Amino acid sequence: MTHPRRALLSRRGFCLCCVAGAASAEAWLTPRQSFAEARGLVTLIKDSAAVSPIVTHKLGHDIVALEGSGGTVAVSTGRDGKVLIDAGIGVSRPQMTRALADLGAEPITHLVNTHWHFDHTDGNTWLNAAGAKIIAQENTRTRLRQVERVADWDYNFLPLPSGGLPTEVFSADRTLRLNGLTIELKHYAPAHTDSDISVTFVEANVVHLADTFWNGIYPFIDYSTGGSIDGMIAASDVNLAAVTEDSVIIAGHGKPVGTKRELQAFRDMLVSIREKVAALKRQGRSRDEAVAAKPTAAFDAKFGNFVIDPGFFTRLVYEGV
Repeated sequence: MTHPRRALLSRRGFCLCCVAGAASAEAWLTPRQSFAEARGLVTLIKDSAAVSPIVTHKLGHDIVALEGSGGTVAVSTGRDGKVLIDAGIGVSRPQMTRALADLGAEPITHLVNTHWHFDHTDGNTWLNAAGAKIIAQENTRTRLRQVERVADWDYNFLPLPSGGLPTEVFSADRTLRLNGLTIELKHYAPAHTDSDISVTFVEANVVHLADTFWNGIYPFIDYSTGGSIDGMIAASDVNLAAVTEDSVIIAGHGKPVGTKRELQAFRDMLVSIREKVAALKRQGRSRDEAVAAKPTAAFDAKFGNFVIDPGFFTRLVYEGV
């Protein structure tokens, strides 16, 4: 039987939130405890993804968002087959297979990775074996083909097998024409990582912002592979300029489908907390003193209820100012 809290958090679409659900109901891990034992964290994330249901959100134009296997996955289905944006976590293959089959009999033909992180690329290998050509920004392939350490998780990610590596890469941008849609892939300057891209289904006015947008929760910023708080803010500015009030916006984590208003709230939160933490650092406050000053307090009720808790996010921002 699924614990009700675990089911609720799974529906929010960020697998890290479910790490506690992989432990017993009597022994919940706090976010701080989870990150303190980061080598176990990735295992717990995968354990959660192995049992979490996939929830399908219909967005129109035969595009859906699939929630429940790591980062939010988008799928376009049509005459050119199924085109996936992100791969989720490999242990979700049974649930993902059922969810994809429910969209129709069209084959899986293309997969776009929005960046290198395992909760967006771990499913690459089985999807490639199922027929997907993998497309990504060149930094994604570089990082997937070598050992990559994420210091804040104290974890070394091993290279993907050759079948999981992108076979088609680009530097700045790439345009696809599939299923009657123009699909624009655009690389950011380093933001969440140095490999992030946005994916826009132009005629449908649907845009997948991946991990440059965490809808209603504090984001993780991977300084180990090029991320920064300033880059996240710059990406948010680019995103806001690219969308309209009518755009359907897919977030990497948190509430999977959002609005321009929610994107604006996310950007304003990043700017406000960055300014407060920078001021504390200029005053000579240590990282722990900055955390104790609670610079995120005005936003914690809305954004602070997931695994990137207020203290952890303050430490991430402090590192980059």
